[in-house]
Amino acid sequence: MNASSVRPVLKTLALAALLAAGAAQAQGRYVLISHAPDSDSWWNTIKNSVKQAGEDYGVTVEYRNPANGDLADMARLIEQAAAQNVDGVITTIADFNVLQGALKKVTDKKIPLITINSGTTEQSEKLGAIMHVGQPEYEAGKGAGERAKAAGVKSFLCVNHYATNPASFERCRGFAEAIGADFKKSTIDSGDDPTTIESKVSAYLRQNAGTGAVLTLGPTSAHPTLKALEKGGQAGKLWFATFDLSDEIGKAIKGGTIQFGIDQQPYLQGYIPVAVMATMKAQKTTDIKKVSEAIQANAKTKARFAEYGLAPAFGARHIGSGPGFVTKETLPKVEKYAGQYR
Repeated sequence: MNASSVRPVLKTLALAALLAAGAAQAQGRYVLISHAPDSDSWWNTIKNSVKQAGEDYGVTVEYRNPANGDLADMARLIEQAAAQNVDGVITTIADFNVLQGALKKVTDKKIPLITINSGTTEQSEKLGAIMHVGQPEYEAGKGAGERAKAAGVKSFLCVNHYATNPASFERCRGFAEAIGADFKKSTIDSGDDPTTIESKVSAYLRQNAGTGAVLTLGPTSAHPTLKALEKGGQAGKLWFATFDLSDEIGKAIKGGTIQFGIDQQPYLQGYIPVAVMATMKAQKTTDIKKVSEAIQANAKTKARFAEYGLAPAFGARHIGSGPGFVTKETLPKVEKYAGQYR
C-alpha cells in the first residue's frame, strides 16, 4: 500500500476514534473520588472496576484521590468535580463532617451522587446520595468476631492503618463486642508506613503477651503484621484475620497463618455506581428498582460478575457488596483475581 492510499485509511480511523470518544462523552462523564493515598494498593481493584464499567456502559470514568490521603485535599477534589459539572460523582464518606460541605456543592448542582465503601447508609441519605454501595463495617467486624469467639478467642489487637477514617473503627468495635473485649484498649493507630506498623504490632504483642488474636484492616496493615508475627515466632500460632485480599494475604490463608480474609468485593463498589448512573442517564429514569433490574439483566455485567465470582446484594435503595469470608476452602475461587478484580 502506498502513502497516498494510507492517508485516507488513517483519516477514517482517526474519525472513528473521535466519534467513539464523543459517544462516550455524550453518554456521560463520571468521577470516582476516594480517600486513599497513592500507596494503598487495595484500591487498584476499584480502579480496574471503573475502567471496565466505563467500557461496558460506554461512558468516561476518572479515578481521583488525595496523594497523601489528606481529607482536606479530598474535599477539594470533590469541589473541583462539582465545578467541572460532571454527570455524576462517586465518593467515599471518609469523614462525614469534613466532606459534607463539599458534597453539598455536588447535590446543589443536581449532579447525581453515589457513596461507596466507607460511611453508613444513613449518612449517605443525609448527603442526598442516590444510594450507598458497600459493606456495613460494624456488621462485618462483628461477623469476624463471632468466628473468632467460636475458636475460643477472648482478646485481640486491631491494627488500624487508616485511623483518619472514623468508619474504620467500626470494624474493630464490631469484632471487640462479639468477643467481649475492650474496643479502645485493643485498637492501635498504626499509620500506613510498613516499618512503623511492624514495629507497633511487635511492641503491642510484647506488652500484651496474652493477646489471643490479631485483626488487620487491609493489605497495608496485614503485610507488615505478617512480618512481625514471623519474626516473633507467632505466625500460625496466633489467630489472625484480615479485611480484604491480596496475593500475599492469599498465600497466608493457604498456609494457615491467616484464618480468613473479609472480602467486601471492592470491584462492585466501583463497577455498580458507574452502571447505575449510566443506566439512569440512558433510560432517563430515577426508579432504582428499574435500574437495578436493568443492571442485573445486562449481559456484559452478568459476564463480569460470573467470571470474578461476585454476588452483590441489591436492596430497595442501597446495594451491599459484602461481607464475604474467604477461607482456605473458598480461596481457589477468588485467588485467581486477588488484587486485580477481587
